Amino acid sequence: MTPGGTSMGEGARRGTSRHVPVLLPEVLQALRPQRGAIYIDGTFGAGGYAEAILAAAPGARVLAIDRDPEAIAAGAALAQAAQGRLILYEGCFAALDDIAEQKGLRPIAGVVLDIGISSMQVDDPGRGFSFQRDGPLDMRMSAQGPTAADFINTAEASEIADVIFQLGGERAARAIARRILAHRTERPLTRTGELAELVVRVLGREKIAGRHAATRTFQALRMHVNDELGELSRALAAAERCLQAGGRLVVVTFHSLEDRLAKQFLRLRATPAAQASRHLPPGEAAAPAPSFRFINPRPVSPKAEEVAANPRARSAKLRAAVRTDAPAWPEPVAGARD
Repeated sequence: MTPGGTSMGEGARRGTSRHVPVLLPEVLQALRPQRGAIYIDGTFGAGGYAEAILAAAPGARVLAIDRDPEAIAAGAALAQAAQGRLILYEGCFAALDDIAEQKGLRPIAGVVLDIGISSMQVDDPGRGFSFQRDGPLDMRMSAQGPTAADFINTAEASEIADVIFQLGGERAARAIARRILAHRTERPLTRTGELAELVVRVLGREKIAGRHAATRTFQALRMHVNDELGELSRALAAAERCLQAGGRLVVVTFHSLEDRLAKQFLRLRATPAAQASRHLPPGEAAAPAPSFRFINPRPVSPKAEEVAANPRARSAKLRAAVRTDAPAWPEPVAGARD
């Protein structure tokens, strides 16, 4: 996702095993890959969407972006097999328009963003994303910047509580933050197992509504460390700037905050502009013309068969829209970090 990172729907490509990304037929139906056109896969992951686009559209090219160096390295074989049609780039998808410009790839016929964390990141205890197996408390999608351990061992209790509550929806956020500060007075928290055990002790049980008690806390810290909402906000605006008229934007999310951000962005930009009126305040212009029109006004969810085969797909939602010929909106997207 990732937020500027890899996607939760992507599975690891290990050895000969292959994993189908979430909502693949629905993504291709919304994207409609065309022969010879240029597409951006902003969350390359294990390459499932990029590979499917190349297979569906002879002569098409895909700029595949991922902030995770391991994902880019793992995609080398696919890029070689694509014979120049797949261009890998290690970086954040928030800058996808600048990256495309730098690579001389224009016009852009479609952008697909699959937001969140990838299966290969979750399944590697060395990355620190999961409490299922003990590992370093890292959680970075890239290899740069502060880790989750850096944050919880240095931030004020109020900041930790705000992150856990706002990004994780954890009602016991303040109690968890207080316990973290009490723990770090004796020794820093450096392992996923330590943090998961601490949360379980605060909440008094290991499972809540069928999920591990630490799920919300881990989710919140991961989203904070990687600035996932900020990255998504900037990526949506970047897609608006670089898509050609008739180009398609497809966004797959796995979290309510991410889906709300995508929904608000598209709803705002797909709303017909208000007509000029003498009732407008002096000097106030009417809203810009719509820069998108909806493909599916309501989100598309995975079918029961897909959820049964891949339980991680259960919370996925797909939103899609077509770029109009109106200029990109000048206003910054709500929620973007300065």
